[in-house]
Formats: sequence, C-alpha cells, structure tokens
Amino acid sequence: MDDEEILAEFRASDALLEGHFLLSSGRHSAHYLQCARVLMDPERAARLAIALAQRIPRDLRKSISKVVSPAMGGVIFGHEMGRALGTEALFVERPEGTFEFRRGFALEEGDQVLLVEDVVTTGLSSKEAIKAVEAAGGKVIAAAALVDRSAGEVDLGVPFYPLIALNFPTYAPDQLPPELASTPAVKPGSRAQP
Repeated sequence: MDDEEILAEFRASDALLEGHFLLSSGRHSAHYLQCARVLMDPERAARLAIALAQRIPRDLRKSISKVVSPAMGGVIFGHEMGRALGTEALFVERPEGTFEFRRGFALEEGDQVLLVEDVVTTGLSSKEAIKAVEAAGGKVIAAAALVDRSAGEVDLGVPFYPLIALNFPTYAPDQLPPELASTPAVKPGSRAQP
C-alpha cells in the first residue's frame, strides 16, 4: 500500500478533518486525523494493519511475542496488528493518570513487545506506555503507528515504523496564526489535556 492508497482510506472514511483542533500534546492544528473513523470498518483496519506489518523487517516480526497499545486510541489498531502478526494484543490504560496493565493483562518476563499507536505526535504516550511495559517485565523491541505526525522528530529509543507520515503544522497556544486564533478549538481526541 503506497501513501496515496493510505490517504484514500482516510478520505473514504471522512477521517481527515479540517478546522481548529487542540491536540493531546497541547498544541493546535488546522488538521486532525480521526483514526477511530478510519478503523471503524474492520476490513479497512485489517488492510491497514497488514500493510504496516509488512513494513516491519521479517526478523523483527518473528521476534515479537506481544503487541501492546495505549488506550484509548491505540486499542483497535493494536488488536488488528496482533491479528496481522499472529500474536496476542494487550493494552495499557490510565485509571489514575499513569499507564498500567489491568483486566487481567500481564506480560511474561522477557516478552518482546511491539508497541502500537494510532497516531504519534510528540511520542509522550508511547514513552509512557514503554515504561509500563518495562515495569511489567517486557521489553519493547520496536514501535509502530498508523500515522507519524512528528515530522520525523520522534525518538522512542527503539526502531519506529509508521504506515504513513503526515506533517501538518502544529502551533503552541501562544503562537496561533490569525485564522486559528479567531475560531474556538475543538478537542477531538480521547486524552485529557495537560
């Protein structure tokens, strides 16, 4: 699947939004990817996960014993990546503000984990999820995401495989362009703001 085919999947599901958005990073943007919309069609989600799994080097794919995703955004795509890789998919969540395994999810000591996100912008959620995996005895050997919005800047400390990189400009709250400053921001994501 090439970038145009991937973007066609986003457009077909009305997942690429335009307006004034407050991102989970605290930054603002005129564009937002509502990945939940692109993933609501199970066949589309499966196609995207298979395409991403194929981008991960074969030797690395064979080493993955678990897929872990941060809730909420990464859960659906993480599940589909688990299916594409033929391994279990777990998720971590923040009941008290810090990621942890719940619902009977656990890792075995030494599990080699692929961390899967829907969108990576600053890498904050991914880094917090990596800490939770390590605290549970696992080792994150790579990370993957449906979309990289970091402009290639994110460093998670492990190899990172995005399906597509989309680099829409983002702005600090005190540096908004006039067209954004003149309209109220919408917070479409699932994460509480800092």
